[in-house]
Amino acid sequence: MTTHVELRSGAYADSVTLLQVSRTVQDAPGVSAAQVAMATPLNVEVLTSMGFDVPADATPNDLVVALRLDDDASLEAVLGAVEAALRASTRRDAGSAEVAPHRTTATALRDTDDALVLVSVPGASAFVEAMDALDAGRDVMVFSDNVPLDQEVVLKRTATERGLLVMGPDCGTAVVGGLGLGFANAVSPGPVGIVAASGTGCQQLLALLDHAGVGVTSALGVGGRDLSSDVGGLSTFEAVRRLDADSDVELIVVVSKPPAPEVATALEEYAATLATPVELALLGPGRPDLTVAAEQVLRRLGREVPDWPVRGEAVRASRGTRLRGLFVGGTLATEARLIVEAEIGDGHTFIDFGDDAYTTGRAHPMIDPTLRLEHLAATAADPETAVILLDVVLGHGAEPDPADRLAPAITGIGVPVVVAVVGTAHDPQDLDRQVRVLTEAGAEVHLSNAHATRRAIELLGGTA
Repeated sequence: MTTHVELRSGAYADSVTLLQVSRTVQDAPGVSAAQVAMATPLNVEVLTSMGFDVPADATPNDLVVALRLDDDASLEAVLGAVEAALRASTRRDAGSAEVAPHRTTATALRDTDDALVLVSVPGASAFVEAMDALDAGRDVMVFSDNVPLDQEVVLKRTATERGLLVMGPDCGTAVVGGLGLGFANAVSPGPVGIVAASGTGCQQLLALLDHAGVGVTSALGVGGRDLSSDVGGLSTFEAVRRLDADSDVELIVVVSKPPAPEVATALEEYAATLATPVELALLGPGRPDLTVAAEQVLRRLGREVPDWPVRGEAVRASRGTRLRGLFVGGTLATEARLIVEAEIGDGHTFIDFGDDAYTTGRAHPMIDPTLRLEHLAATAADPETAVILLDVVLGHGAEPDPADRLAPAITGIGVPVVVAVVGTAHDPQDLDRQVRVLTEAGAEVHLSNAHATRRAIELLGGTA
């Protein structure tokens, strides 16, 4: 077995590109492990856990190439495969008539009369691009995470002064003009408009409403910090105002992680002044979960509440005392934690792998599941673990076949596994197939994250 680690100072590629390069090299003959990534602290930690010895002087500005090869493999050939994969990720046909891409938002806007600007750059660079969009009089969706809070406040105050909308930062999901942006599920148009200070919370509502046969006209993401005291709901108020003015919207739903109490009160007071009814799905202690909120939406629309589907059947835990939640969706993790704490108390763990701490220099876990899969193996081996609770979030932009890698990891894992699969019938991953593969691997699968959580409590021997 041959191990090779090298640093390339000053080289840079985005995390999604490097994920694709790593997968390509991993499939090369004689390669047992391959990671090509920026040497951020988190990536160095992951590489160390894989047994690679990363040089101590590595910095986030270095590209690290880490390879583990079979004895008969040629290092020179594999390094050639790395170079080819890197070139392929950036290659442009010099002889084509294709126009070179714009390098800044400002130059791109010169060629468009009216457009929503989507910013997806490293968080440290997002402010400049988003401000360029606002200066040009355009709404902006900031997909980037790791944007400093003070910069978010400046952007949103500027937008408010100009009657514009800033969606984000860290706006993972939106539906605008029937077009899904970010990690959006495939849904039919319908009477509901959503304002979401939560990406996966929005996706949970999209999935539940779709199962009940109800479509969505718009879903305007505003970023998970928008209803905090610091931001004050600036984008939420503007988004709600716009949906109230949309004649196609019969009911507005605002979904959020736990908001600042004073901002929630102001939002309730504002909603009461609107012509369009507003359903507030604001998570927090004593507040309804997202499935209950979806049921309230259906009742207000005069629609029947369906049975939420469950496939497979996990067996009650025979060891351990702790419930472990490993999530790619931050709001789904928060919802599960709130339910567990309310029903059986503290002492259980919930990790959101989409948190900024885990995504610096890495693709979001809905794209790259590597980090969660490593934690899953360690969690299953922990004798304190009694039940494992997971989410799988489908939709455009997400991993094309999440069950393909997750199912082998949970087969014969030794503890009950409950999974919330959040998706719609028209998502590109094929919802039915994802559910089938996971149940065949031994998981119990729910469409409702809240129901999956309560089932995990029941398997633990709790009160649910």
